[in-house]
Amino acid sequence: MNKVEAEFSNLVKAYRKRHMGKGPGRITTTFCRNWAICEMEGNLSPVEKFIATANDGKQMLREARTQWVKEIYRSHPPLEMEALVGAQYVELFVDIDIDKDFGMSIFVFDQDIERKFGSSR
Repeated sequence: MNKVEAEFSNLVKAYRKRHMGKGPGRITTTFCRNWAICEMEGNLSPVEKFIATANDGKQMLREARTQWVKEIYRSHPPLEMEALVGAQYVELFVDIDIDKDFGMSIFVFDQDIERKFGSSR
């Protein structure tokens, strides 16, 4: 992860803390073409972990976490992220494994951010 990818991770963590009350414990970001792929660990709050123990709790949490996060980004576009990468945010794909407390978010931008900032591989 290079410096810009690390800063993008910090922006995602701060954004989620501001809009959801808790950010992930650890984020790793990789730029790939016009995508910023964020792998996130430690997403769930203690209350959410408790809810996951109920019969339908895991499915309810997964659905809420994926749909709610997407709606938050629709309602509050990530302007700081756009400024950092110099591209417009287009869409977000989200998934989470409740058992592992591991999530992935793929931010889609309107330009190739890997070409601008990606790690040399």
